[in-house]
Amino acid sequence: MSGTPRKICVVVASRANYARVKYLMKAIQESPKLELQLVVGASALLYKYGRVIDVIRRDGFEPNFQIHYLVEGENLITQAKSTGMGIIELSTAFDSLRPDVVITVADRFETMATAIAASYLNIPLAHVQGGEISGNIDDSVRHAITKLSHLHYPATHQSAERILRMGEDPWRVKLTGCPSIDILANMDLALPPREYFQDKGTGLVFDPAAPYLLVLQHPVTTSFGEGVQQITETLHGVKDVPLAKVVLWPNPDAGSDDVAKAIREFQNDHRDQAFSYHINFPPETFASMIANARCVVGNSSSFIREGAFLGTPAVIVGDRQEGREHGRNVVHAGYDRADIRGKALAQIGHGRYESEHIFGDGTAGKKIAAHLETAELKINKRCTY
Repeated sequence: MSGTPRKICVVVASRANYARVKYLMKAIQESPKLELQLVVGASALLYKYGRVIDVIRRDGFEPNFQIHYLVEGENLITQAKSTGMGIIELSTAFDSLRPDVVITVADRFETMATAIAASYLNIPLAHVQGGEISGNIDDSVRHAITKLSHLHYPATHQSAERILRMGEDPWRVKLTGCPSIDILANMDLALPPREYFQDKGTGLVFDPAAPYLLVLQHPVTTSFGEGVQQITETLHGVKDVPLAKVVLWPNPDAGSDDVAKAIREFQNDHRDQAFSYHINFPPETFASMIANARCVVGNSSSFIREGAFLGTPAVIVGDRQEGREHGRNVVHAGYDRADIRGKALAQIGHGRYESEHIFGDGTAGKKIAAHLETAELKINKRCTY
C-alpha cells in the first residue's frame, strides 16, 4: 500500500552486534517511512554474557521476538549447531514478522544464520560491514553473506570496491561508514564516576581517574584449542605494565570457554595485581573506556574501528584481524608476552594519535536508514563484472 512504512527487521545477537546497530535502529525509529522490528537472541539474552537485552530495553527498544539458539559449549561443533538452531528460530521469527528487509551485521555465525533464513524466505537482506578482510573463518563467512545479500552498506572505500569485484551490482552498494562510529560522534566520551564501577566486575575496583590499559581478546576459531596459551601470553604481557588493567570477557565464539577459564586462573594466581575484570559494558561505556585508555590490547575489531576514530594507541595480538584496514594507531604483536609488553609500553609512550575517519564520520545509521527508505528491493541477482 502506498505510504505504508517499510518494515525493517534488525537482528541483535551479541554485545558487539548491538554496538554496531544501536544508532541505525534509532535512525530507523525516527524515519516516518520505516518501521523498526527487533529480534534479540543468542548471547544477547544470557547472563553469562551480560544480558545485553537489558541494555537494549534501557535504551528504549522493545524486542518483537526473543529467541534462544546458542548451544552451550563454545566449541566448533556447538558453533555449527548454534548456526543451525539460529536458522530454524530466525525463520519462525521472520515468517511471523513478515519484514520488507532484514539487516544483518558483519561476519559471525549468528550473522550467517540470519542471512540463510532471510534468503530462503525471499526476504531482501541488507548486509552491514561487508567486503572487509580479517583473519580466521570470519572472511569466509563475511564473503558468503555478501553473496546472499541484496543491499550492501560497507564501512570503507576498500570494502566497497571488494564487494563490486565480487560481482555485486553497483546500485546495490552504498558506502556509509560503520554505525558503531555513530556512538562516538553522539556522546560525551568522559568516563562514568567511580561509583558507577563500585559494584561492577571483580578484582580491583576500577578508578576512572587512574591511567589504565584495556584488554579484550576473543578466541580465534581457526586455532581452536590454543586459546589458553594465547590469552595467557597477553595477560602476562600486560601484567608488568605500570598501569591498572581492565580485562573484558570474550565473545561466545568457539574457544570462549578456554579463554574465560584462563582469565579466571590468571585472576586466582594474581590477586595482588592491579587487574579489574568485567563481563561487558553498555556500548557508551565501552566507547568511553576505549577513548580514555592509555592503550588497548587484544584482538577486538573495536580497537581498530573505534580506535582509529579516537586515536587510541592499540596493540593487536595474533592473526584474528590479519589484513584488516587500520589507522596509524595500530601496531601488531604475536602471541609472545615480551613482544606484547614491549609494544604496549611503546604505544603508551607514544600517546594519542590523530583521529582517522577510515570507518566513517558518525553518520552511518542515518545514511543507511535514508537509503532503505527508497532502495529497490529486488531479490533476483546476477554476477556483474
